[in-house]
Amino acid sequence: MNKIQTSRRRLILQMLRERGECSVDDLARACNVSDMTIRRMLTRLADEGQVVRTHGGAAPASRVSFEFQFLRKSQIEPEAKDQIGAEAAKLVGDGQSIMLDSGSTTLALARQLTNRTALTIITTSLPIASTMQQAPGVETLLLGGFVRREAPDLEGPLTESNLDTLRADIAFVGADGIDADGNVYNASLSVAKMLQKMVKAAGKTYVVADHTKLGRKALISFGNASHWAGLITDAGDDNEIVSQLRSAGVNIIYAGSAEARDAREAVHHG
Repeated sequence: MNKIQTSRRRLILQMLRERGECSVDDLARACNVSDMTIRRMLTRLADEGQVVRTHGGAAPASRVSFEFQFLRKSQIEPEAKDQIGAEAAKLVGDGQSIMLDSGSTTLALARQLTNRTALTIITTSLPIASTMQQAPGVETLLLGGFVRREAPDLEGPLTESNLDTLRADIAFVGADGIDADGNVYNASLSVAKMLQKMVKAAGKTYVVADHTKLGRKALISFGNASHWAGLITDAGDDNEIVSQLRSAGVNIIYAGSAEARDAREAVHHG
C-alpha cells in the first residue's frame, strides 16, 4: 500500500470515528477520488473488520457492535417490556423526579413519559436521554461518568459521586435476574454498585423486569425487592416463582392485559 492509499485510509477511519457514519459521496469528496474507489476501499476495510457497510456508506465496526448489543437486548420480549413500561408509568405523577437506570425495560418506561409535565428524569442511559431530549415538559439530567464499552450508558466514580448528592421521588431499576428470595442481580460489579446508590437516593424503588428474569441469578446482588416498593413484571407463565416471591414479601405488580392479570391472580388465590 503506497503513502497516498495509506493517507486516504487514515482519513476515512478518522471521519467515521468523528461522525459515526459517512456516505460514499462524502468520503469520495474528502479523499478526492471516485465513488468506485471509495467503495473498493470500504470493502477492504470491511473485510478487515474495521468498518461495517451501511446503505450508501459505512460506519465504524465498534459503534455498530456497541449499538447492536443494546438493540439485541431491546428485542428480547419487546411486548412485555412495553407493557411493563406502561404499567410503571401509571406510578409516576407530574412534577416528580424519577431515576431510571440504563436497561431496555426502563427505556420502554421512558417512552411512556415523554408527554408528562414538570417531570425530572435522572439517568445514566444515553438512549433514555436521547428519547427525552425533545419532551417539552421533561427536564433530563444525564449523570456524568465514563461511557461503558459494552453498553450505551455511563458509570464510574463521577456517576457514583453525583448520585450521592441527588434525591429522587422514585427509582425504576432493571435486573439481570431475581431469585426466589427476592434478591435482585446485575451482571456487572460496577453497575451494581451504581444501582445501590440509585436505590439509596430514591424515596421508593421499583424493579422492572419481564418474566424471563425471574428465578435467575447473575454475578452480584445489589438489593432485595422485598425491601422496595415492588416488582413490576408481565404475566409470564412461571407461577411457582411468583408464588415464591410473594412468600418472600415481594409486592408483585402485574403488567399487560386485565385478563392476563386476572388469570394469574386466580392461580395464586385459587
